[in-house]
Amino acid sequence: MKTLTKEMQAAITPAMALDILKAGNKRFVNNLKVNRNLLQQANETSDGQHPFAIILSCIDSRTSVELIFDQGLGDVFSVRIAGNILNEDILGSMEFGCKVAGAKIIVVLGHTKCGAIKGACDHIEMGNLTALLSKIQPAVYDEKTVTENRNSDNGEFVEKVAAINVKRTVHAIIERSPILKEMIGTGEIEIIGGNHDITTGEVSFYEDTLIINNSK
Repeated sequence: MKTLTKEMQAAITPAMALDILKAGNKRFVNNLKVNRNLLQQANETSDGQHPFAIILSCIDSRTSVELIFDQGLGDVFSVRIAGNILNEDILGSMEFGCKVAGAKIIVVLGHTKCGAIKGACDHIEMGNLTALLSKIQPAVYDEKTVTENRNSDNGEFVEKVAAINVKRTVHAIIERSPILKEMIGTGEIEIIGGNHDITTGEVSFYEDTLIINNSK
């Protein structure tokens, strides 16, 4: 697999970028990863990087985006934080990745059985974690379909909150970043949310979160 160059990155459209990620995850699920010379890629990217995607995911040790999307060095910007939440530093990193470095798609990726989501469902308070989990709380309150056992013992509730959290983050990116919103408007980038099943390895994208040209 060739290392991405500036010319190769420029030729990738946002729609193509999503297809590349989907194809990579299919390879991962089927244990058919592409053979890469990572040392060679390290050498070839030493003077510059041209990733095609930014992926905001959880710090969970089972959700390494380079692995689950079968990507190499220099292919993706990986932003990892518990509960795949959003803050100013992450937004700034996304703006850099798209506006300066040329990435074509932003993916907000949640995952099943997320510890941060469970903590928010249980209203855990512990040191600095309290402030982090407070950013997930709105998703807990937005989940209205489950009326009983609204805690981490209820797997259905946890997964529904996780999905809402991803979708809220997708829209928050647009609301809080005029730069990224403008880039969507000009067709330079797209944003979409998804979920990684840690049992099967499969990533499912929430097609209703796909934002193209400010159409949603």
